[in-house]
Amino acid sequence: MKSIELDSTDLQLLDALQADASASNQALAEQLRISPPTCLRRVKRLREAGLIERQVALLNPERLAQALGHGLTALVEVTLDRQDAEQLEAFEARVVADESVQQCYRVSPGPDFVLVVGAADMPAYLALTQRLFNSDAHVRNVKTFFSVKRSKFEPRLSVPLTPPAD
Repeated sequence: MKSIELDSTDLQLLDALQADASASNQALAEQLRISPPTCLRRVKRLREAGLIERQVALLNPERLAQALGHGLTALVEVTLDRQDAEQLEAFEARVVADESVQQCYRVSPGPDFVLVVGAADMPAYLALTQRLFNSDAHVRNVKTFFSVKRSKFEPRLSVPLTPPAD
């Protein structure tokens, strides 16, 4: 991927899209005080450079729970018996392919991975542990923390509104 130079308009555009990616090109252009064609061209350039990975809808878990029933969110620490690249990559590939794994972080120090997983209920979580942890002879330790309340969830990245000075 080639490097890209960002000016203050690019940074403001990225920040605005994080706040509301459903905003129309016209609305974004007005907000940033640029022309709609310029706005469209800049967004396309940011996508092609890989700065905009994808656009998604963030669901409200409380409202969804009213319709589907409450599920479980768990934060799981996983330690492997060896930390060689092959085992780390194999475990990581297996967990990121699982639909129940919402987030996966390789961390240091401490456990090798921290996962955020979702399950409909405790039997579904048990099936997840069998599938991801118990069937892998290289998993040495698993420590799970169940969320009782989500106080904050913000996928937004901090973007400076002006580029750093050289």
